[in-house]
Amino acid sequence: MSSSKDAGKQQVVDLSSLSAQNLSSVKQQLDEELQHLTDSFSKLRTAQSKFWECIKTIQTGVSPDMEGKTILIPLTTSLYVPGTLTSVDTVIVDVGTGYYVEKSTTDAQAFYNSKVDSIQQNMTDLEKIITQKSQNVRIVEEVLRQKMLGRAGGSGAAAGSST
Repeated sequence: MSSSKDAGKQQVVDLSSLSAQNLSSVKQQLDEELQHLTDSFSKLRTAQSKFWECIKTIQTGVSPDMEGKTILIPLTTSLYVPGTLTSVDTVIVDVGTGYYVEKSTTDAQAFYNSKVDSIQQNMTDLEKIITQKSQNVRIVEEVLRQKMLGRAGGSGAAAGSST
């Protein structure tokens, strides 16, 4: 049995001891991981921009001069319905998984700011991981290139000595 401490450790492999086929497999796996991480980073950035938009909407759209006026309320990203702003002191906040909470505009902005900060921290951590994975891909590519050059040089020398 392995302990939970062992699960977080990465295995170190001497790349020069791997065959070209194994190196290609490692490179392919790293490329797939890198693509997944990059997609995740992009999704985090999109989520962060949506939270920024919520903050901006509260700051600019919920003002005393808008009270009682008809506005368009988003039900989805592409579907809006007309509605009337009855209170400029409180807003309904989507806190996730289909739950909505009434909050003051100050509390709503604080909620969204905490979401933005949390996502920013996750993006910073993910960026470090992406940088490390990219470096690993470059290292594997270089070792693979050296193996291929060694193989091409070796087979060329063997062909030249047989004549």
